Amino acid sequence: MPIGPARMPLMDHLGELRMRCVRIVVVLLVAVVFFYFSTPTVAQLMLAPVKEFIPQTVDGKAMLNVFGSFEAFGVRLQIALWTSLVACAPFVMWQILAFFLPALKPSERKWFIPTFVIAVALFLFGAVFCYFIILPAAFEWLTDQANGFAVITPQATLWIDIIIKFELGFGFAFELPLIVFYLIVFEIVPYAKLREKWREIYVVLLVISGMITPDASPVTMLLMYAPLIGMYEISMAVARAVMGKRIQEQKEELEEQARQDAEWEEEWADFQARRAEQKAKRLAKKEAE
Repeated sequence: MPIGPARMPLMDHLGELRMRCVRIVVVLLVAVVFFYFSTPTVAQLMLAPVKEFIPQTVDGKAMLNVFGSFEAFGVRLQIALWTSLVACAPFVMWQILAFFLPALKPSERKWFIPTFVIAVALFLFGAVFCYFIILPAAFEWLTDQANGFAVITPQATLWIDIIIKFELGFGFAFELPLIVFYLIVFEIVPYAKLREKWREIYVVLLVISGMITPDASPVTMLLMYAPLIGMYEISMAVARAVMGKRIQEQKEELEEQARQDAEWEEEWADFQARRAEQKAKRLAKKEAE
């Protein structure tokens, strides 16, 4: 799709932004209409990983419960909307990135297409990982909590909502390697600093895992935490392989800065000690007089 020139009047920039927003809205509306009428098929696909925990018809279709016609309409609309957002995510991301692309330097534009492709691939990988690995384990643990004292009635609104949140949460969480890589590439945070603070980063990733997973289950939190740690380490390894020389320079700069800080602190300590000694001598002299 066409990308605008780097320099344009303000109104032309606003016009391009409006054009791209219109494209996004039109594509999303068409997708919503399509998926609304395809909701039964899409819903069966969404429920496939947790099918064993849901009542089924004689022909093997999973059936959730709705409590009124308005809820049924809301569930269909919810499925159509979120499915459209996921299906159209590459197009939406392209429109957003293409709007900002002219502002980048030629040396920075070479990262545009790889960034776009990798971002889409990581999001899809996270969604697929959640679909095949996380959802069955999460719902098995969650439904097992009612064993012995309750009967689960799978309500369509709640089950579809939690499945969507799981998929989106894992899709966005799997963008972590790209974020870490660019933090290092653009020298926002030095590699050595990230490597040095790995304990704090692991704790932050644990907190993020607990925030992203939509349930309070420790099982799903740990299933999110483990791949996040793995992807973080992979992104660090890739950054080191790509920017080995620059990372070494950053390390040397940090070591030099640390040496200078240590020298300054030593000089300041000596200065403070001399002042204290001089003050003590003056007090002793006054007392002697």
